[in-house]
Amino acid sequence: QVQLVESGGGLVQPGGSLRLSCVASGSIFTINDMGWYRQAPGKQRELVATISSDATTNYRDSVKVRFTISRHNAKNTVYLQMNNLKPEDTAVYYCHAVIIENNGGYLHSRDYWGQGTQVTVSS
Repeated sequence: QVQLVESGGGLVQPGGSLRLSCVASGSIFTINDMGWYRQAPGKQRELVATISSDATTNYRDSVKVRFTISRHNAKNTVYLQMNNLKPEDTAVYYCHAVIIENNGGYLHSRDYWGQGTQVTVSS
C-alpha cells in the first residue's frame, strides 16, 4: 500500500507565496508522473501542474510563470512553489502520483491521491 501526504497549505495574502510538499511512502518500486490538482468550492477538480519522471513539466495557463513544480526522486517527493498568489487560487490542493508498486515481486501501476491541503488567498 502507498500513501501520499501533503503539507504546506495555509492562509496567505494576495501576492504572497506558499510551498506545497507531497511525500509518497510504502511499497514503491518507482514513480512515474506526479502532479498537483485543485478543487474550489462548487467547482470541478482541475489540473494545476504535472511533472514526469524525466522532469518534463506541464502547467495550466493561469498559473504559468507564477507556479513551479519540481520533484526529488530519491525522496519520493513533489513540490509546488506558488508565488504571486491570487484569490482565485483559493482551493483544496491535491497531490497525485502514478506509482509502480512492488507486491512480492509483481509490479503494477496504480494512481494515488493525497488527502488534500487547503490554500486560502485573502486579505
